[in-house]
Amino acid sequence: MHAVRRTLAAAPLLVLLGAAALPARGDEPKKEAPPEPKEAKPAIVVPKEPAPPAATKLTVTLADGKTAHCREQSAQSFLIRGNWFPRTNDAEKLKEGRKLLEEAIKYRTEKYGYFEGFGNPKSNPHPPKYYAKSTSFMGMSVQVHAKIIPALKCVEAALKAGPAGEAYKPRAMGGIRFHNTYRGVEISNHVYGIAIDIEPDKNTCCGCVAPWNNHPLCKQKDKTVWDRMVMPRSWVETFEKYGFYWLGHDVLQDTMHFEFLGDPDKITETAGDVAAK
Repeated sequence: MHAVRRTLAAAPLLVLLGAAALPARGDEPKKEAPPEPKEAKPAIVVPKEPAPPAATKLTVTLADGKTAHCREQSAQSFLIRGNWFPRTNDAEKLKEGRKLLEEAIKYRTEKYGYFEGFGNPKSNPHPPKYYAKSTSFMGMSVQVHAKIIPALKCVEAALKAGPAGEAYKPRAMGGIRFHNTYRGVEISNHVYGIAIDIEPDKNTCCGCVAPWNNHPLCKQKDKTVWDRMVMPRSWVETFEKYGFYWLGHDVLQDTMHFEFLGDPDKITETAGDVAAK
């Protein structure tokens, strides 16, 4: 009851306070004039940069007369020579390198042919020379495995499509060989018809045996591998776009030498292949 009385007693006081806070008639608070509208600034339009045009794939004509698109690809790691012979004394890494070499021999036998003493003839009954075909590359004649001819044609088309084709005019090149020039457990990719040498007299192999390492440029130790050849870097970059590996990267520093280490089944695609995707 006491709490109720206190509440009721306080009520008149609240009413009086509320009344005192109300303004008298005729004394209403002045309304502020609305702010003058500011002039709207025109929106700044930043022009969008035009989207780069879609890269057009190079096209080549295949042996059957069909037109096909070139597909870019890299060398397959297990086929790269440097991975077979790691520069280490680690037994496990050396064992892994030997395993990669065995896989590479098996793969090359299946794809390119059986060379006596390397691989299993059951994987492919024919020697690589059975598949050898003559073709032209940048005005030069060369004999290689038929499966990599489209890759060479893609490189040629790419070189001719840009300034690289005019930057260098080689006069000689080599392709397939019918005997192995490597010793021991290794077999040259020239035997399989998937390697080429471009102007050996001008593009050095300073890590090779004599007479190759007797080239005057090999005696200049301050030179880089790029300085020891006349072929421009643009050629190397173009070859590498289409599955070739440049042996200038190897300890051999074989600057004349390219070998196709991509997938021969993925060199080109026809219009039908593209439509099916």
